[in-house]
Amino acid sequence: MPFDAANLLPILPEIAILITACVVLVVDLYLKEKDKGFNHTLSLLGLVVAIALTGAVGGGERQIFFDGNLVRDAMSDLLKGAILLVSLFAFIYARPWLKDRGMLVGEFYVLGLLAVLGMLIMVSANSFLTIYLGLELQALCLYALVAFDRDSKQGAEAAMKYFVLGALGSGMLLYGISMIYGATGSIEFGPVAQAVAEQGISNKVLVFGIVFLVIGIGFKFGAVPFHMWVPDIYEGAPTPAVLILGSAPKIAAFALAIRMLADGLQGLLADWQGMLIILAVLSMGLGNLVAIAQTNIKRMLAYSTISHVGFIFLGLLAGSAQGYASAMFYAIVYAVMAAGAFGILLILSREGFDAENLDDLKGLNDRDPWYAAMMAIIMFSMAGVPPTVGFMAKLLVLESVIRLDLVWLALLAVAFSIIGAFYYLRVVKFIYFDRPALNAPVLVTTGGVRAAMTLNGLALLALGLFPAALLSLCQAAFV
Repeated sequence: MPFDAANLLPILPEIAILITACVVLVVDLYLKEKDKGFNHTLSLLGLVVAIALTGAVGGGERQIFFDGNLVRDAMSDLLKGAILLVSLFAFIYARPWLKDRGMLVGEFYVLGLLAVLGMLIMVSANSFLTIYLGLELQALCLYALVAFDRDSKQGAEAAMKYFVLGALGSGMLLYGISMIYGATGSIEFGPVAQAVAEQGISNKVLVFGIVFLVIGIGFKFGAVPFHMWVPDIYEGAPTPAVLILGSAPKIAAFALAIRMLADGLQGLLADWQGMLIILAVLSMGLGNLVAIAQTNIKRMLAYSTISHVGFIFLGLLAGSAQGYASAMFYAIVYAVMAAGAFGILLILSREGFDAENLDDLKGLNDRDPWYAAMMAIIMFSMAGVPPTVGFMAKLLVLESVIRLDLVWLALLAVAFSIIGAFYYLRVVKFIYFDRPALNAPVLVTTGGVRAAMTLNGLALLALGLFPAALLSLCQAAFV
């Protein structure tokens, strides 16, 4: 079959990121130590170009290309834009930390950009094989980023755990895909959905395949009981790696779940819905309860991530266009909140010191009132306090569950949210009502970091007050 150059148009954002990664890799060889910041500029430029290209090639009818392996639709347009924007924030926040520790090298940016490329491929995938390739590209880069600080024993241990458990999750996913291929004879989502509609529950291989698929998705999200890696990796990895790992990949994991479950296996909704209910309840319960006991803020945010994953699952298990749209809204909002929270930790860190404990946030208001205000907005949003966007995200997800007549599940989610509010508000208490440590230095940050954090924090407020803009985009993706 002859190659059609028109196939390349919809994947221009991916091509832009790939070219940027290659250029950074080559240019880094010729840069002197004092000029390494040029890698940072190049990476940001590549991300901005990719965002512009996403807007340029997006919109219009759904397109399937590369022999049915890739798709460009309203969902992929929005998720690609969100992933690139969150990654842009992540790179801006990471630079001062890397510079202080002499780690401002091209490899960090190359690994980060290739991880972003993997996420974009997952979002655009239209077959099980493509989505798996994107997932592995993302995962391999993130394993290396977790072990990026070579002198850190904790980082090496975290990377090892992440690698072993990540490989286990990928293996489960691949096993599930192979069973679904065996039962349906296809790896493209369209033909699989057709075969599922014809065979239904009667094919036991198909049901087994779904079980392994959901386990794999649970691993990639970090849902209970497949969450073992999350707190250890968040605590052990360098903070810039955690910033990249804890934000944009959640949007990609959402795309993974939607493409596999909604596009390919919607006909077996009743089967995977029950599994997601169990995962959602366990994640919200354990995540919120264990987070209360943490004194390390990175571990606290890890358990908070697990509880938010439970909420994303609530939207997914609704199995309706409204449920999917609310879960998508939640995933994007969560990625922005996580980027801001870890960004503040990077701002508070300095040479020879990492802000990792709750006590390190004490008296932040006395040291820099503006950053204190941004962190407070982020914490209120995570807790779901109006008028922040976190409240809106929780409300939408709960509404989709109530429409299923699962009122008990919605009430349970509200109860766990109230428990969760405690540890978020505790952070606000540390920021405003406690005195800073005697040796706490004055915060020194660049204008770029301050501008990005301002945009990050105020976006959570603006989207809370005017959620219709993002919500209508999410709903349009599932019409």
